Amino acid sequence: MHLNEIFLLVRNRCSRRFGLVAVAALLSACLPVQAFTAAEADASFTSYNAAFYYTSGSNGFYRATTEGGKTWFWERAEQMEMVLDTYERTTNTVCLTIFSNIFNGFITDHGFIWTRNEFNDDIMWMVIACARAHQITGNASYLAAAKTNFDLCYARAASTNLGGGLWWKTSNQSKNACVNGPAAIAAHLLYQISGDTNYLAMAEAIFHWERSQLFNPNNGQVYDHINADGRVAEHSFTYNQGTFIGIANWLGYTNDARLAADYTMLTSSHNGLMPSYGETGDASGFNGICARWLARFMKDHRLQKRYQSWLQANANAAWNNRRQADNLAWPRWQPTPDGLLHAWGCSSAVVLLQVAGVSESQTDNGTSRRATGRTLSEPIR
Repeated sequence: MHLNEIFLLVRNRCSRRFGLVAVAALLSACLPVQAFTAAEADASFTSYNAAFYYTSGSNGFYRATTEGGKTWFWERAEQMEMVLDTYERTTNTVCLTIFSNIFNGFITDHGFIWTRNEFNDDIMWMVIACARAHQITGNASYLAAAKTNFDLCYARAASTNLGGGLWWKTSNQSKNACVNGPAAIAAHLLYQISGDTNYLAMAEAIFHWERSQLFNPNNGQVYDHINADGRVAEHSFTYNQGTFIGIANWLGYTNDARLAADYTMLTSSHNGLMPSYGETGDASGFNGICARWLARFMKDHRLQKRYQSWLQANANAAWNNRRQADNLAWPRWQPTPDGLLHAWGCSSAVVLLQVAGVSESQTDNGTSRRATGRTLSEPIR
């Protein structure tokens, strides 16, 4: 039975009778075990860098497309998180050099103070990247950038309107999950680093506001935003599910995190796989963000039996639909087309292969699965 047939059978026939919690367990039990190898995860990252990573001296950045340009502010921050995901899997210090170069290039392009950017979520994504990098390296510049810009952004974005939470943009027209989830994670990271309980209080207050205004406790859906007039936009995206899972996990709201993860796996999925977002635009990298935080929650609570087969199925779908010529995989988990590709759109596949859990197992016929591309330890231009 194919993956989409398994998914539809379990969801459609069992969800009303058993509910999301039981269905999640049933789905994980039914999914075939699909574990890609470490060599394939390495090849995904190194091939991505071969296509998009560029350095000039100690400054680095990611090209926007295979033809050139630069990725924008928040996309580059998330690509930096992708580099850290790879380091956490491999502990290969090449990743830390890449991160350092991209950080230098980011400061060259955007300065040390980022408040010229009207999008509060953009700043919080970069705060997360820098705080995570500090935890790994102890680099004081990363922490200074994270703390300074979090404090400035929080001061302008937080308000008591609508009961709390942070505004998405400086125009103060809506409060969105895409800023409140990341801001709570950023605050908690600063608390983890500094022990300053003021940051913990901020993380808790932001989370509780998001939970009360944008989270459906009946099914685990995270709504996109609430407008200044109180109207809630009830559509959802995988990255908002992911950051809610991430902060709920850290604050000990395990049931909420699990409900949001189950919703993502069962309801946000299409034929058992994450949504096929378009190759251009913000959404093309959403699935990587979701996978990062869902996988962390899974590992923290040893829920591999519940979620790992699904995450690995997505990673395998991305890898198996890559372009053979350069190992790039776009975000639709269908055969990747020839021609121009966008770096942001190709990043989700890389993240999935880093976080979903690799195996050195062989294929059913006993032959080793091969991955083309340079090894991770080789220099990346």
